[in-house]
Amino acid sequence: MRFLTATARGWWRQLTSMRTALLLLFLLAIAAVPGSVLPQRNVATEQVDVYQAENPQLSRWLDRFGFFDVYSSPWFAAIYLLLFTSLVGCVLPRLREHVAALRRRPPAAPRHFARLSVHAELGDSASTADDAAQRLRTLLRSRRYRIAVRTGERGEVTVCAEKGYLKETGNLLFHTSLLAMLAAVAFGYGWGWYGNRILVTGPDSGFCTNLQQFDEYGLGPRLQPADLPRFCLELARFDAEFLDDGQPTVFRADVTWSTPQGEDGRHLLEVNTPLRLDGANVYLLGHGYAPILRYTDRAGRAQTSVSPFLPIDGMMTSEGAALYPDANADTRSGQRSTDAQAAFSGVYVPTVPASGPPALSAHPTERAPGLLLTAYRGNLGLETGIPQSVYEVPRRALDDGRLKQLPGSAKMLRPGERWTLDDGSTVEFVGTRRWIAITVRHDPGGPIVLATVIVMMAGLVAMLTVRRRRLWFRLTPTAGGCQITAAGLPRSDHPAFGTEFTTITSAARDATDITPPAVSTVEEVATEPASSLADNIRS
Repeated sequence: MRFLTATARGWWRQLTSMRTALLLLFLLAIAAVPGSVLPQRNVATEQVDVYQAENPQLSRWLDRFGFFDVYSSPWFAAIYLLLFTSLVGCVLPRLREHVAALRRRPPAAPRHFARLSVHAELGDSASTADDAAQRLRTLLRSRRYRIAVRTGERGEVTVCAEKGYLKETGNLLFHTSLLAMLAAVAFGYGWGWYGNRILVTGPDSGFCTNLQQFDEYGLGPRLQPADLPRFCLELARFDAEFLDDGQPTVFRADVTWSTPQGEDGRHLLEVNTPLRLDGANVYLLGHGYAPILRYTDRAGRAQTSVSPFLPIDGMMTSEGAALYPDANADTRSGQRSTDAQAAFSGVYVPTVPASGPPALSAHPTERAPGLLLTAYRGNLGLETGIPQSVYEVPRRALDDGRLKQLPGSAKMLRPGERWTLDDGSTVEFVGTRRWIAITVRHDPGGPIVLATVIVMMAGLVAMLTVRRRRLWFRLTPTAGGCQITAAGLPRSDHPAFGTEFTTITSAARDATDITPPAVSTVEEVATEPASSLADNIRS
């Protein structure tokens, strides 16, 4: 039993050492690198799918070890919890000792001043030892020293002064803030949530904060769907401005919002101007074009779709698809004809170039728009009930052989043009609408993280700039007054301590009316480190 207790105590000491905490902090920084380099499912699921399609063998191993969900992986959580435990074990004992040290009087003067790093014979004063001690006390307090005056058995008076406790306070503030920041991040992960959505301009394309209406979402493990704030958003207008070389200058979305309580408003959503509501913030992520296609099947039934196309380059060349699962349905039975469903994949070009590849836009604005369409017919496979991305349906159906590309079915359409297919059905390119990608987020730990970072920086400044040091003055009674000697000890590396000591002793001579001795020197022991002199305090 003793062996187990001793082993556990040894492991605990190793875990709570500052060296281990620094090592774990370094490991946490390294572990976060894959989350910044690789696409993450909780941010962009479609990018993860693209990466897996391009790197199938590597992705299998990366997914097995959780590199696409780094911040939710067990190994990242293990490092996080070990660092949290290590910091708690480091900070709490030091905090208790520091509070006790703040309440403790400065230590008594060492017996031999000549052994300290700096010392000096100040000379004789006509004042009594008690009167001179009070003057020194006033002088040192004006310089923000903590003071303790002691009287020895032989009548000598010592003035003990200490300064620089703010250094340790800053050190503890830094580490306590780091601990609080880790707790705030964990709190934000547990009770935070996000949802991404594409909004198309128009009154028929708004959405409300129900999980079913988000394109993708993520809830913290401590959160339930009923806990989400209730409000609705609608995109009234979107404007984008570009330079002649295609560089963007302005993204501006005019959105309206409303709540079930009857509150409503309007907001100009920009990249650095989110919409802040009670319980969530709305951020603008991206934008694009949504071609409007009107498909008329061979029975004469018309269907209109507004399909957001996703940009593939900086000139807003965009790819997308439009699906018509109800096309060519049996008019007598009212059932879908799953072997004659229609789909179109295409490339939208806002500005068709005068020369060069027509499928690459020359500018992001709609100066000469064109839509290059490819037609498909067959079974879209939507009857399975499994959620599917509209952008992946044609590709998967083609891979399964359920969908066939119509021969010679690639055609460039201009707005208002119509294309007649081989079975008499037609598709018309009506025009476009603008769309924006937004993310609705709530991170309750965000304000706490901001506050802890500010406190952390303040603690770091104090830790790096403040120097801890001690001073002692010994006043030995004489027939005509008292004799004063002084010594000092820097508690940390402080190259300017000798200059500071000289300044204080000079002020002490003036304050106590000392008659300078024939030879007045301040001796410095520069070769002996301050840490090795700490034992002299106890002598």
